[in-house]
Amino acid sequence: MSIWEYANPKRFMEVSGRLLPPVAALAVLTAGTGLVWGFFLTPDDFRQGSTVKIVFVHVPAAMMAINAWVMMLVASLIWLIRRHHVSALAARAAAPVGLTFTLIGLATGALWGQPMWGTWWEWDPRLTSFLILALFYMGYIALWQAVENPDTAADLTAVLCLVGTVFAVISRYALLFWNQGLHQGASLSVAPGERMDAAFRHPLYLCMVGFALVFVALLLVRTRTEIRARRLHALLQRERMA
Repeated sequence: MSIWEYANPKRFMEVSGRLLPPVAALAVLTAGTGLVWGFFLTPDDFRQGSTVKIVFVHVPAAMMAINAWVMMLVASLIWLIRRHHVSALAARAAAPVGLTFTLIGLATGALWGQPMWGTWWEWDPRLTSFLILALFYMGYIALWQAVENPDTAADLTAVLCLVGTVFAVISRYALLFWNQGLHQGASLSVAPGERMDAAFRHPLYLCMVGFALVFVALLLVRTRTEIRARRLHALLQRERMA
């Protein structure tokens, strides 16, 4: 069985229809359990107090904001190379979900940063590149809406996705590129003396898995919607031509 079999819209709808209910249920269970565990069953940090619990939303959201763009990049490359419409529609479907995660990351970062840094915002390399990533998400969504021909829109947004990938990479590795900035290092570092305590680490792992499953579930829902919208558009075009 070839993976390209799922590039067929009919096949994708069949398989995604079977996968969606269990994935959605598992996403709710995992994310819900992780958040309840993290917010209500973990102790306060000895330095940050209860503020540290924002990590259970901030880190998974920021992770998925970047990973969603990577998924869009892969789907866009498949569209440019193999011209599979499902891949282009999947990239389009992922953008609003990725933007939502990005905005959650920015908002929770501000809430976490204010008591820690004394300011809601700082033009830190990672924060700035993450803000630019949000703007690329908005531009990507707007470009899809602005171009009437769907294939042309898919081509242009795929190119925009390639350019925006630079900022996705920078937002992930900004602290390695610049040795300054207020933003802390990786929350799940394995370096000696920097590793998060197990009391926080384990529920954070669960939240990260839960957020990833939430993304997959929303991606399936939105891709199925995009395929139906594409079919409806094609039917309306045929009626106009008849």
